Amino acid sequence: MPAEWAPQSAVMLTWPHPGTDWYQRLEEVEPVFMNIATAVLRRQHLIISCEHVFRAQQLGDDLNRLASEQQWPGRVISVPAPANDTWARDHGPLAVDTPEGMRLLDFRFNAWGGKFPWEKDNALNRHLANAGAFGATPMDAVDFVLEGGSVESDGQGTVMATSECLMTPSRNPEFDRTAIEALMNETLGVQRILWLNHGYLAGDDTDSHIDTLALFCAPDHICYVRCDDTADEHWQALNAMEEELRQFRQTDGTPYRLTALPWPDAIYDSDGERLPATYANFLIINGAVLVPVYDVPQDQQTLAILAEIFSDREIVAINCRPLIAQHGSLHCVTMQIPAGVVQP
Repeated sequence: MPAEWAPQSAVMLTWPHPGTDWYQRLEEVEPVFMNIATAVLRRQHLIISCEHVFRAQQLGDDLNRLASEQQWPGRVISVPAPANDTWARDHGPLAVDTPEGMRLLDFRFNAWGGKFPWEKDNALNRHLANAGAFGATPMDAVDFVLEGGSVESDGQGTVMATSECLMTPSRNPEFDRTAIEALMNETLGVQRILWLNHGYLAGDDTDSHIDTLALFCAPDHICYVRCDDTADEHWQALNAMEEELRQFRQTDGTPYRLTALPWPDAIYDSDGERLPATYANFLIINGAVLVPVYDVPQDQQTLAILAEIFSDREIVAINCRPLIAQHGSLHCVTMQIPAGVVQP
């Protein structure tokens, strides 16, 4: 399974529409998707699916016209396809690099253990493949529930994940930890899983997806969220997670380099529910890192930290405050597609 920093051909977006939970917030959230789309097109291609045929065509035409006028290298493949929601990270395909070339894997999606409607999202990858969005790249169905946000690959056979998510009975009740490791070895080429047994984010529906808590920046380097406020509800779980990260070892036995990301000020919705703002939900693309920001004081510090880590890439801030209203952020709505797959 390639690392996120490996060369990419495209990024996948599932566009919000009135049939999703975004129906009352489309005016707020569509500009966020548009900002992500234009940042991607400056560097690579984009796959957009939208339930409404006219909107899918309009988005493709408008963005391709803009990319052509601006002489950006990216082009849009737009596909009308039904969807329950917009979380492409979790219903999108996972890629593996095989001796015969890239293959896409279509794992089952059941909306994080049946929390929400999911049937349209579960069928979306097949719709895209049938429409030619992935070119001639083969796609195999895998009878196992797995979301892209739940696994973080270093590109060298190591995956980081949380036990709370992968071991949740509402996903794959017949699989214990050993069986999950064996299946991921068979399907994703995973040689070992670094299991985090702690970590928590209020307002998160995913049972602690790894991409809200910790991400690989390089094979030897992990970024993670740290909470220094002992009065915060997250402090105990994240402090325990930090200690686990310190105990992790690379395959040669050396510790990982660890970089803590700031803890953003608490953000609440109109009902007083805390929303899952996290800086670990950034996206690495060709030549850039797209970073979620939330209009809080910690934004600038985060951008400076990531600029130092990814000194060879442009750091692009995307205001994702509207996204967290539906309990996800930037990485959650995107899925990168490796080089060699998408060729408009």
